[in-house]
Amino acid sequence: MDPILEDLNKKYVGRTPHMRDIGIRITGTDRARGTMVLPARADWLGDPARGVLHPGPITVLADSACGLAVGSAIERRIPYATLDLRMDYLRPASLDLDVHCEAHCYRVTRSVAFIRAEVWQADRDQPIASAQASFMLSTPPGTRPSAPGGITTAPPPETPASAGPAWLAPATSDPVMADRPVPYLDYLGIRVSQADGQPLFRMPYQEKLIGNPRLPALHGGVIAGFSESAAILQLVHTLRGQKLPKSIDFSIDYLRAGRPEETFASCEVIRLGSRVAMVQVRCWQRSPDYPITVSRGHFLLAEPDA
Repeated sequence: MDPILEDLNKKYVGRTPHMRDIGIRITGTDRARGTMVLPARADWLGDPARGVLHPGPITVLADSACGLAVGSAIERRIPYATLDLRMDYLRPASLDLDVHCEAHCYRVTRSVAFIRAEVWQADRDQPIASAQASFMLSTPPGTRPSAPGGITTAPPPETPASAGPAWLAPATSDPVMADRPVPYLDYLGIRVSQADGQPLFRMPYQEKLIGNPRLPALHGGVIAGFSESAAILQLVHTLRGQKLPKSIDFSIDYLRAGRPEETFASCEVIRLGSRVAMVQVRCWQRSPDYPITVSRGHFLLAEPDA
């Protein structure tokens, strides 16, 4: 391997528990560009009936490559984090092939970077997904502008709303898809409880899910994968096997960092048509009134044998 790429992999991938665990590697960099690969792995199965890849690992790869492109575009080394990410799924992904992603940071302002990415497997001319993202660039230490009178401005501390008693998670939970195990859901450890007659999806904390070891915080792609999994599971619950949901697109907005704690997701089916459904997902950790992400996705509703 090229010594520069080897050093980048040690610093960018080697220090990030989740990227290290799933085996992502940097395969190329250029000005404002980054290319990464996700090796094929049986754990990434998301649809046993069709034998195709779960969209979650694809999102992790895209989010990671977008971050690499931002790092290649900015002049100074400053912290940055995903603001939002949209995935469009163009064709099914094979479980037996590596997945590649190239991201291009095409615009950088003082506060925000904008990125496009393309994901493919054997043939780059036949992409399996495309991504669009924006990243927030943090103010370097010591350069935050002062308010009138010389008082340095600082963001107000974030505290969850506490108008009532503290929220408590249900005491019990069960495995999801117990009758038809899905390897990627097992990899994330997703479970389900009942809350007010509706499924409440849960992702227990595991060290391998960390994306930012300094804070520490969960990998943004992991939270997106959990959110999208929750949306699909909600539709499976709602449709009761009559039709099977297939991801068309998924958009997620990051409101704050996911702490190294259990994460919860509740879903609302906004539209349920004969061919397409739209689901909205809210993720939180300490309180439903203090979400860490909100997201929505469109899903094609196919006959079970389609």
